[in-house]
Amino acid sequence: MAEALLKPESNKPARLRELLARGTVAMPGGFNAISAKIIENVGFSAMYISGAGIANGVGGYPDIGFMTATEMAAQAGYIARSVNIPAIADADNGYGEAVNVFRTVQEYERQGLSGLHIEDQVIPKRCGHLDGKQVISTENMREKIAAAVSARQNPDFLIIARVDSKAVYGFDEAVKRANAYMDAGADMIFPEALTTREEFAEFARQVKAPLLANMTEFGKTPYISVQEFESFGYNLVIFPMTAFRIMMRAVEDGMRILKETGTQTGLLDRMTSREDLYRLIHYQEYERLDATLATQFSAQPPAH
Repeated sequence: MAEALLKPESNKPARLRELLARGTVAMPGGFNAISAKIIENVGFSAMYISGAGIANGVGGYPDIGFMTATEMAAQAGYIARSVNIPAIADADNGYGEAVNVFRTVQEYERQGLSGLHIEDQVIPKRCGHLDGKQVISTENMREKIAAAVSARQNPDFLIIARVDSKAVYGFDEAVKRANAYMDAGADMIFPEALTTREEFAEFARQVKAPLLANMTEFGKTPYISVQEFESFGYNLVIFPMTAFRIMMRAVEDGMRILKETGTQTGLLDRMTSREDLYRLIHYQEYERLDATLATQFSAQPPAH
């Protein structure tokens, strides 16, 4: 597997489109570069970058819009560029009105993302699986989608419209909005926080568009497998915070043992070894690069 920071994939948005043409794509969420490399290393073909993961993990904030567009784009860029698999990222509500969405798309694309989703929530937003959400008008969201489409440079960059209105105005309104968002130019629809298998299946019957499903934990959606979502007609399935939540429990358990015993020796079998870490980050490739560059410089005749 090539080291992405040394041999980057030339067109990851196009690669994502190819994957979607083959079948349903599972996207685990990464919250930093090393988690992204693990996702790639175990064999996933694409990944997701959660706004909650960045807000919680980088800023220590709840997912209520504290991170700015440039902060999120920069963090997502570190993650996306660390792997050669395509990555899409959360862009909240576009961080403003249509003109702000225009810049957000430019920043995300510049940072190496293969797509993003924007939601029809007001500012400030709330986590999609919490109560008390509010949404903007359908026309306002259509303007944001049109701005996103006009801003992208690579036509394969994926513009995904997230529909949060089911919890506010009901299922029928969510379907109506989804179809309006597709008419405005969205490439894919993300119905957030549907609550039953039947709703997911019915949504796919009524919205004839590529669809994204959010299989988050401890939310309003029941646990549904990738295979089930595929049978309903969904094209992408994201697991935004699965790795993050596993990490939190593992770190907490380890720190409690360290505090109680005063030594990490009882934790060694829970750790990734130094050798495995170095393989994952291609340490030897960087050493060879360093040696090659030094040799090339020393072989050059001195300047006069």
